[in-house]
Amino acid sequence: MSVQKVGCSRGQQKKVNRKLAKFQHVIKKEAGVNSSPIPTNNLAICNAGLVNGLTEESIFEYFSEFGPLSDILLLPGKSCSFLAYEDVKCAVAAYNALNGKLDIAQYNRPIYLLYVDQLPRLSETTIWDKLPPGLIIINDFISTAEEESLLKLCSFRDQLCGIMKNRLVEHFGFEFRYDINNVDKDKPLSCNVPCETNFLWARLQQTHPEFGQFQPDQLTVNCYSPGQGIPHHVDTHSAFESPIMCLSLASTIVMEFKNEGLHICSLLPRRSLLIMSGESRYNWTHGIVPRKFDVIRNKSAVGFTCLKRETRISFTFRKVLHGDCKCSFKAKCDQMKQNNINGNVAAQLEALHVHEVYENIADHFSDTRHKPWPNVLEFVQSFTYGDILVDVGCGNGKYLGHNKYIFDIGCDRSTGLVDICRGKKVETFITDCLSIPINDQYVDGVISIAVIHHLATEERRLKAIKEMVRILRIGGKGLIYVWAHEQIKNQKKSSYIMQCRKNRKETTLKHLDSSEGRQEVPLPGGIELPVHANRSNFKASDVLVPWKLKDDNKTFLRFYHVFGEHELEKMCQQINNIEIIRSYYDQGNWCISFRRVE
Repeated sequence: MSVQKVGCSRGQQKKVNRKLAKFQHVIKKEAGVNSSPIPTNNLAICNAGLVNGLTEESIFEYFSEFGPLSDILLLPGKSCSFLAYEDVKCAVAAYNALNGKLDIAQYNRPIYLLYVDQLPRLSETTIWDKLPPGLIIINDFISTAEEESLLKLCSFRDQLCGIMKNRLVEHFGFEFRYDINNVDKDKPLSCNVPCETNFLWARLQQTHPEFGQFQPDQLTVNCYSPGQGIPHHVDTHSAFESPIMCLSLASTIVMEFKNEGLHICSLLPRRSLLIMSGESRYNWTHGIVPRKFDVIRNKSAVGFTCLKRETRISFTFRKVLHGDCKCSFKAKCDQMKQNNINGNVAAQLEALHVHEVYENIADHFSDTRHKPWPNVLEFVQSFTYGDILVDVGCGNGKYLGHNKYIFDIGCDRSTGLVDICRGKKVETFITDCLSIPINDQYVDGVISIAVIHHLATEERRLKAIKEMVRILRIGGKGLIYVWAHEQIKNQKKSSYIMQCRKNRKETTLKHLDSSEGRQEVPLPGGIELPVHANRSNFKASDVLVPWKLKDDNKTFLRFYHVFGEHELEKMCQQINNIEIIRSYYDQGNWCISFRRVE
């Protein structure tokens, strides 16, 4: 099978054909489908998929020109994707026109197409004709005149005619804090939910009397420009009662709902009221994919249409919960003192998304880690003649060898990183931070820089700290750094954020809350974790952070638990035999220095 690329030499043509031969094996390995030597309705896009930024919107935009599409398939965590036409002639036309010529793969490279016998089967399929239990959508809940009246309540209404880079938000009753996904129940705002919205609840009592007692005391008004979205989440159980209601104004949108392998897409028409109650409120995540067009399954369940997004205003009404959450969906309830990630699952998660990753990226990781952080270096240099200092999770050893008066030694779980340290002639050994083979009260100092945030449960993170304390002599000092959830502190961006040139130039900060490219990856134990968008604010505490190898097209996902303010401090306060010397924030990290007291 070959494709003649316009204007290319024989040598270039051979290169294209070699790529296609290689991609036959790629799609077989990644998706379990075979290429076809003869044209079929089904096409594989061999080198572009979810992991490198391809969207349904882009596929529809370019491929629908050749005829009606019957299916579009993007596989989670894969760099290939698939589509199907209703007529094989359309597939042939697209193949001949786009193969090796359409530059929509990563870094604006051309895509390569193959015919396939069939589309891959997914355990999770998108459902369009059902709603999650407890979810209700009432179309045309308000009139156009009422819509215009409600829009006038927005103080940012006059700005809508301009180019909107950032999401605008307004709060009534209580401020909804996106950093903690909650409200401060002791600090109500001076502006209550506008009385101009009261007619909604009188109408709701008539149409759905089961919600007749709903009287919200918190309203968040969001303005979304085309291309903006909402990361998948469950509204914090302890913050609000059930139901939560959302009125869509000015534009139609597709909202997605997910729960245990089920994926439901629902159209929220303009002027409709969404009611999330019961299971849909407590147990299903909801989100909006950031894109400028929504690709919608036709009512016939065959084929797609494309809906262009306009600026959308959402009115989200909630009732603040006073007291404990009494829901029966404990797995997603923040008030349950249990972690969905148990010890066995945590060990599997760390093995796959920490230990294995660092073995693969050790050389590249070391190439990016040169200069010691000043506050850590100052701590290392504070030790005196004959002191013993241990660097737990030493990486490439950048904090070793800076104090000639002490004996310092590093340890790490990664064989590759320890080998790099040995090449620098610094003392290191291989071990796990949860079990350090050093006698009790043996060392004078310990540092652990950017290590325990790779542990998947609070119990394991606390155990790692206790292990460091165990090997410290009484009076010995320790320093711990962990990645902070807050990458902007006092309106100042962290060095992590500033590594993106766009972030240096931007005078505003709201764009850093982007949810672009966000996806969730299924992991051992039935849990799912979001993939973090690099150089942006964190949207969740437990995340997978991409690492792309230099000179390679492979991306690895590292597990992180990013710490909230005071979280590390509170953990250390659970340990009786230490005192905290200093707790501080340093370039996107929460830091604790401490002393063993007994």
